[in-house]
Amino acid sequence: MKRNKTVLAPISIILLLSFFSIGGCDGNNTQGSPIPDGILEVMQKPLYANAAWSLRVVDLDTGEAIYDLKPNVLAFTGSVRKLYSVGLALNELGPEHRFKTPVYRRGDVSKDGTLTGDLILVAKGDLTMGGRNTPEGTVAFTSFDHTEANSLGSAILTKPDPLAGIDELAAQVAASGIKKVEGDVVIDARLFDHFRVPNGNVLITPIIINDNLVDVTIIPTEPGRPAIVDWRPKSAAFDVEADVITVPEGETKEITLFSFNPTCIGFAGCIGKVQGQIPVGFKPGLPGVETLVQTFKVEDPASYARIVFIEALERAGVEVTAATIAKNQSDNLPPRNSYTEDAKAAELVSLPYSQYTKLILKVSHNLGANLSLMLFGLAKGVRTIGDALAVERETLINDFGLKGSEFNFPTNGSGSPDSQAAPSATVKLLIEMSKRGVFIPYFDSFPILGVDGSLAAVGVNPPNPVIEPAIGKVFAKTGTTVLDGFFKAQVFAGYIDAKSGKRLAYGLYVNNIGQLQSIAEAIAVFSDEGEISAIIYDLN
Repeated sequence: MKRNKTVLAPISIILLLSFFSIGGCDGNNTQGSPIPDGILEVMQKPLYANAAWSLRVVDLDTGEAIYDLKPNVLAFTGSVRKLYSVGLALNELGPEHRFKTPVYRRGDVSKDGTLTGDLILVAKGDLTMGGRNTPEGTVAFTSFDHTEANSLGSAILTKPDPLAGIDELAAQVAASGIKKVEGDVVIDARLFDHFRVPNGNVLITPIIINDNLVDVTIIPTEPGRPAIVDWRPKSAAFDVEADVITVPEGETKEITLFSFNPTCIGFAGCIGKVQGQIPVGFKPGLPGVETLVQTFKVEDPASYARIVFIEALERAGVEVTAATIAKNQSDNLPPRNSYTEDAKAAELVSLPYSQYTKLILKVSHNLGANLSLMLFGLAKGVRTIGDALAVERETLINDFGLKGSEFNFPTNGSGSPDSQAAPSATVKLLIEMSKRGVFIPYFDSFPILGVDGSLAAVGVNPPNPVIEPAIGKVFAKTGTTVLDGFFKAQVFAGYIDAKSGKRLAYGLYVNNIGQLQSIAEAIAVFSDEGEISAIIYDLN
């Protein structure tokens, strides 16, 4: 029996599996001006007695180093690693790149609309499959995304229907004249070789429905009565059973999600169970989060997509004779790249990739960052994670001018568990990206201090008078690293539109903070790095 456990951890959780130290903070510079006293006061708080700080701040126009504190020393990046994988993919694909997910028929369609053969959906690496599209043509996201619901303790769900794109494809199939499929429905997920990343053991695959998650919302009612438990997407692929009782206010929340067979999708009776108790008036300890949300992982995305696509076809009036509940028959596929245009029955066209970069960077979307690394690799002619990492490293050194000794990304594109980069490398990336034609969409994808993404609450909740003047002026990706309660790293990196009008690029790292005592302590470190960012804003 595999259980999904709720783990206390801060924003952008990264599971770290090794120990690393880079020494303390003495305020000495490699070059640039002395570190201001206000910054040193934050760095020398008792919380950071055993921690190691590093910092680099550069004037983007002149290239002048303003502050340097151990800028060339490797340190763990956490999710700041995503600035590299997403930046290179954006530069390679272009901000207007759109994913086109086709459905092909294999066989003839009779006059009465019967397809004698299969329907094949060919996955192209579309991260949202229309499931986050808004009427305004943007990708929906919240400050606490459901991809981190279990690690953060809850989430705010987006409003769009996660199955909207699947329903659109089904409607197009019906409009093409197909009324009945006397064959199978198959998902072709061979775009690249699938792999798992250490961060949550997440499977990276080109077919993604609702981030390959099933969302569960749990709302208390009255003491002694069952809580309201709802979930999405609703599908025969994965059902949810609940036994959650509402208890009086003040009692503890005890919720467990588990599945007896996490690989059961494609078999009858695939069920996840939610058990425990939730007190009256329960609110998760996250700013602006009103309800408890937890998730089940979909461990067989292709079979899940097959089932929800068949259900969508049936809603659109297309009969499918194959069993709805069955494993995806990937062995029953034609050779890759053998599909012809005249056999296309439908095609889902995504929003521009620049919308996806906002989602990935603002909410620290691990799956999206790893998918971006693979899309970059595909554009460079490779299809395995090892080859994609190698060509990424080659590009960063040869095309972006980074020093190979100042970064090390051995396993993945999202940051966990072993991604390292010196502040000098990260700032060099930021400078080089600022010179590219894709800079505006790259810049627009960063979380904004006190406004959105992982920086939405910093300086605002609770209010911080030092940070307040810099709200809306700091654009930084955050990266947090916690393992078994040990707070290994917190990183801010990005751009500051300084008080003087200068635009600065910066990387601010603190490693080896110590044992994490509470979520409040993690939020305090966020606030401290926000305060340092605000001081940099104010003094330059």
